[in-house]
Amino acid sequence: MPHTTVEFSSDLGSVFDTAGFAEDLHPTIASIADASVEGCKTRFLHPGFVDTDYLHIADGSPRHAMIHVEIALLSGRTTDVKRELGQAVLALVRTHTAPAPAFRIQMSVEIRELDRETYATHVEPVRDASPQDAPVRDDA
Repeated sequence: MPHTTVEFSSDLGSVFDTAGFAEDLHPTIASIADASVEGCKTRFLHPGFVDTDYLHIADGSPRHAMIHVEIALLSGRTTDVKRELGQAVLALVRTHTAPAPAFRIQMSVEIRELDRETYATHVEPVRDASPQDAPVRDDA
């Protein structure tokens, strides 16, 4: 936990640095939302990944593009913490998006809660783990 899904226009594949974003995102979430980097998971989606996906933005002009980040956290964070995290993640999106004058890029972040009382998780350990491997904290 936390789970992050990032949807973005396929035209931004060379503009949006997904690897750099994820590397900066996980410690940001851990720091602001009192989570662990080891428990962070991020999935990137864009219409080019799946043939059946279709993306229509605004009037449908190919000059429109988008990046939307959804972060799901276990319930219990204050509104101030969620607001701070949303603003920090939006800043990371902007930092990891190269200038693209051909596009009007809409960027957004949504922080949502998972019910702590009903959320279930299990982390399967690596079978050949050495004794110094620490267990993953997945309770954030």
